[in-house]
Amino acid sequence: MKKIFIFTILSLLAYPNSDISILYLKNSCNSCHGMYGEGMGSAPRLQGVKEDILLSRLKELQKGRTRSPFGSVMISFAKSMDENQTKSMAKYLSTLTTTVAEDRYEIEYDNAGDGGS
Repeated sequence: MKKIFIFTILSLLAYPNSDISILYLKNSCNSCHGMYGEGMGSAPRLQGVKEDILLSRLKELQKGRTRSPFGSVMISFAKSMDENQTKSMAKYLSTLTTTVAEDRYEIEYDNAGDGGS
C-alpha cells in the first residue's frame, strides 16, 4: 500500500500541472473525491467530466451555491482558489483517469504466506 501511495504522489508530481495536483492533495480533495477523481461515498465523481462543466461548478461554489447539503464543505475550498487556479483545477480534473494494474493481486500475493484471507 505504501508503494502505491508513493507511486501515486510521484506520478502526480510528474504531471505537467504539478502545482494544481499538489493543490489537489494539499486541500485533501483526494480524501473525498479519490486520488483520480473517481468519487467516494457522497463525493461526486470528477473523472470524465468536461472542463467547462467543472469550471462552471467551481465558479458556482465560489459564489456560495451548491447542489447538495454535502457541497457546503466545498465552498471554502473553491473560494480559496484564485481565478487562474480555478481554471487550472477544472482543466486538471477533466484529465484525471484511473490506472489500475491488471496484475495488482499477483504483485501483492505471496505464496510463502500463511494461506489466510
